[in-house]
Amino acid sequence: MAGATVDDAGERLYLDDLHVGQRFASGTHVIDEAQIKAFAAAFDPQPFHLDDAAARATLFGGLAASGWHTASLTMRLQVQGGLPIAGGIVGAGGEITWPKPTRPGDILCVESEILEITPSRSRPDRGMVTVRSETHNQRDEVVQVLTARLVVPRRPPNENRESP
Repeated sequence: MAGATVDDAGERLYLDDLHVGQRFASGTHVIDEAQIKAFAAAFDPQPFHLDDAAARATLFGGLAASGWHTASLTMRLQVQGGLPIAGGIVGAGGEITWPKPTRPGDILCVESEILEITPSRSRPDRGMVTVRSETHNQRDEVVQVLTARLVVPRRPPNENRESP
């Protein structure tokens, strides 16, 4: 998938720069067993995230990352350039699903698409953008789908965008 990239200067996009159908692709992250167990021990201490033998006896059939770990890695990949929004990625709600588990050794990447843009009537300096982000593993299996509403600032009037 062709994706927008953030240049070396770290160009970030404002509401005015976005359009419905625009797509973005992140870099990658390799998740390993140690990361899965460390996150689970701190934030989601369930047997299928902490112990491979115990996990084999569950519906996961083996060690699986917490969905919240996958969500955290998705956010990291987006913040690091996979969704270059000016002012940061500020969420205003959404929906998340995990169709397949994230496993040790998976190489994750995120592909995002702008679904809807709504300029604010009451706050003309911003708007709401609905983005669908799919987190894929190295087999191109979708391990997470996040549809989020983001608050995105408009470009300040005194800042002109240079042509690419």
